[in-house]
Amino acid sequence: QVQLVESGGGLVQAGGSLRLSCAGSGRTFSGYTLAWFRQAPGKEREFVSVISSTGIITDYADSVKGRFTISRDNAKNTVYLQMNNLKPDDTAVYYCGRGTTISKSYLMYNYWGQGTQVTVSS
Repeated sequence: QVQLVESGGGLVQAGGSLRLSCAGSGRTFSGYTLAWFRQAPGKEREFVSVISSTGIITDYADSVKGRFTISRDNAKNTVYLQMNNLKPDDTAVYYCGRGTTISKSYLMYNYWGQGTQVTVSS
């Protein structure tokens, strides 16, 4: 059984930083693409960032480029999202997903964590 558990969310002022973590268990973690998505109330789940199985390839939504950094530690079965210069528009529940291909579509990820709330106050 694959499990993904996000942590690190919280309340932060605009301009602040947070580091999200997503710990995986179950079948091999290192062979899969991992991604972060977010969902604000009343909105669809949107792509934030993705990292390939080796960590060599990364991609970001335009709205977070230059502010967020995705990374992974396969030895610890964990993927991270460092978020700097946070803005109120970043407020959402952040989810990590596991897939087999690099994609910006949430439909391509078949395992998800429960999410962690990020709230950015102005």
